[in-house]
Amino acid sequence: RMKAPKALSVDNLGRIMTFRQLPSPNQDARPPGTQILLLVIHGISLPPGRFGGGNIEALFGNTLDYSKHPYFEPLRGLRVSAHFLIARSGPVVQFVPCANRAWHAGKSTWRGRDQCNDFSIGVELEGVDDMPYESIQYEHLVRLVFALKARYPIQEVVAHSDIAPGRQTDPGPAFDWARFNSMLNS
Repeated sequence: RMKAPKALSVDNLGRIMTFRQLPSPNQDARPPGTQILLLVIHGISLPPGRFGGGNIEALFGNTLDYSKHPYFEPLRGLRVSAHFLIARSGPVVQFVPCANRAWHAGKSTWRGRDQCNDFSIGVELEGVDDMPYESIQYEHLVRLVFALKARYPIQEVVAHSDIAPGRQTDPGPAFDWARFNSMLNS
């Protein structure tokens, strides 16, 4: 039987210092008194289907070289971020402390409540909708969810497509919810 990995520690600002910290300017304060009730799973790759290369980090840091690929030009001026990114090969980067609002959900609604960025944590998985995510990504995601649920009153874990239907499709049909939920419950 495998030894359980050491639990992640979330500090008072909502940082997990064992992860690489790469602060994004695309964040601000949550509305006063707002509880974190939701965790949103996203999928991202830049350009689509290409992994690594630092383009996601550059996008979240507003330093993306738009001339590197034709797909990037329409992203010019986009100001987005997430709290965490789990790379295909496993490393996790934190861009925004959980105490702050990351700009990940866009126009969104959950259970009749708009502006999901106000009350959610955004986790990006490096990937595309139609390509299976890696085992290491599920492992890190489950560890992250356990740590965040221990720190915040998170009630649900949902897909970006659940809070922005018709506008977003990620993490897509390739994200194995049954596997994820089984890992969470074991």
